[in-house]
Amino acid sequence: MVLMHTCHQAAYLQRLGVNTVVLEKRHVIGGAAVTEEIIPGFKFSRASYLLSLLRPQIYTDLELKKYGLKLHLRDPYAFTPMLEEGRGGKVPRSLLLGTDMAENQKQIAQFSWKDAQAFPRYEEFMSLLVLAIDPLLDAAPLDIAAFQHGSLLQRLKLLSTLKPLVKAGRTLGAQLPQYYQVLTAPITKVLDQWFESEPLKATLATDAVIGAMTSPRTPGSGYVLLHHVMGGLEGTRGAWGYVQGGMGAVSDAIASSATAHGASIFTDKPVAKVQVNHEGRVEGVLLEDGLEIKSRVVLSCASPQVTFLKLTPQDWLPESFRERISQLDTQSPVTKINVAVDRLPNFLAAPSAPKNQLLPHHQCSIHLNCENTLLLHQAFEEAVGGLPSRRPMIELCIPSSLDRTLAPPGCHVISLFTQFTPYTLAGGRVWDEQERNAYADRVFDCIEDYAPGFKASVVGRDILTPPDLERIFGLPGGNIFHCAMSLDQLYFARPVPLHSGYRCPLPGLYLCGSGAHPGGGVMGAAGRNAAHVVFEDLKNM
Repeated sequence: MVLMHTCHQAAYLQRLGVNTVVLEKRHVIGGAAVTEEIIPGFKFSRASYLLSLLRPQIYTDLELKKYGLKLHLRDPYAFTPMLEEGRGGKVPRSLLLGTDMAENQKQIAQFSWKDAQAFPRYEEFMSLLVLAIDPLLDAAPLDIAAFQHGSLLQRLKLLSTLKPLVKAGRTLGAQLPQYYQVLTAPITKVLDQWFESEPLKATLATDAVIGAMTSPRTPGSGYVLLHHVMGGLEGTRGAWGYVQGGMGAVSDAIASSATAHGASIFTDKPVAKVQVNHEGRVEGVLLEDGLEIKSRVVLSCASPQVTFLKLTPQDWLPESFRERISQLDTQSPVTKINVAVDRLPNFLAAPSAPKNQLLPHHQCSIHLNCENTLLLHQAFEEAVGGLPSRRPMIELCIPSSLDRTLAPPGCHVISLFTQFTPYTLAGGRVWDEQERNAYADRVFDCIEDYAPGFKASVVGRDILTPPDLERIFGLPGGNIFHCAMSLDQLYFARPVPLHSGYRCPLPGLYLCGSGAHPGGGVMGAAGRNAAHVVFEDLKNM
């Protein structure tokens, strides 16, 4: 058994008695969930930076806490400061949200008493939708190709995979039409039906566009919001937290779980191609260093594009399948900037006294340029025109606020997840050092408006534009989900219609990364589901 770029599938399969080998292209295991010391003394979660979506079964099945995983829950979890001038010398307002509903209502009432009353009902409404969809994440969608060509017995067995879908419909019941709108409508339309205050709507809308080249006014943006609220930590639904030691510690715990049960893991081992025998079945992989590894099956956590268009011999894949893979929407708006600072940001809306004092909002996802949804839409439109946003949406996180192992004493690491930036710039320009730095300077100028003194605190920075994310982490187009989480690329159609159940047209090759159901994020569901599919197939070989 060979697995490319993935460990938790190895941990599952090794436990089931299947010998596995994991091959990682980079020098560090984990794909986009890595910790790297880019600036001496400062350890960054260089790509992914928060944990929530990892399926609860994986924590227990793989005994991740036993293998060193430690979590820091955040409460409060969201902070949106305003840029309010001309308030007669008063401190600008801000919106701070946490797990205390009464406190949340007090915060929202600054902007709208009506919204404060509606917020608990909105949370309850969304929770039911999450509850309905949750079972779909842990099961393979109906394998339509196998259903079309299988025996009557195989078809009857495959119909059981529809149970989670039926269960979801029953959970929603008579409210199904309302929930259908959440999944298909622009998130602005959904939020406008609940709320009137722009700071609240914009704060909630960030989850509908984060990582996606989409506007809050784009139909279907509601599903991306749902994708980001369906996780949880330590039994707290919807919670996002920091990992002790950075996101690489998640990958390290999974790797330790796998190797403890006999799996072999190798880094700096890029795969050149998947090898196929004369009968049209996978028989292993060829590495770039010339080493051949024989295996009955190969699981790829690489993107669909890399797996099927670069690593797989094209003659063994149907032309129609290759065309569909090449046409996947992989647009990404994200530029990730990792920043080392010598003191905490001091926000005008929540000033620290004395300076560098750690306050509750420092542990939050801090939303900047999010006073209203129009700002988010304008930022999106500029990127569609090939221009980096002039007022980009910024999600600022300070993991060292809760994990002091990441930076030297008194210093901090800051993650800036910013959008919208196009992969291809207008006018034939490329993302060279000048363009990278010009954009990062613009982001820093924006932060300076909210927290004067920020720029003077910067020790160093690491700027990752969409092409950089593609080059370093193999994310096509820089897309953190491998391909867009749009309704036409989900469930039965992920990565493409007729091939949505981890199996591929080439027998013995399986897709198990973010490009497979249920999609992206540090979730593990695709790998866990794929491991069980592979194990069943191996029993029948």
